[in-house]
Amino acid sequence: MNKAKKLALAAATGASVMAGSAMAAVDTTEITAAITAAGVAIAAVGGSVLVMKVGGKVWKWIGSFL
Repeated sequence: MNKAKKLALAAATGASVMAGSAMAAVDTTEITAAITAAGVAIAAVGGSVLVMKVGGKVWKWIGSFL
């Protein structure tokens, strides 16, 4: 076999392997659950940061009146 035929055969083999794995069934329930759990934690931290920022502004606002 010459080099061009070997290259074409390798490309065809690689393409068929990729096509087969692209059609494979993937179970995403664990991934979805992990993302959902991380979203809850991120929302809690974000809410805490927001409360601290607003609390600091209110503290300074009240302090300026005293």
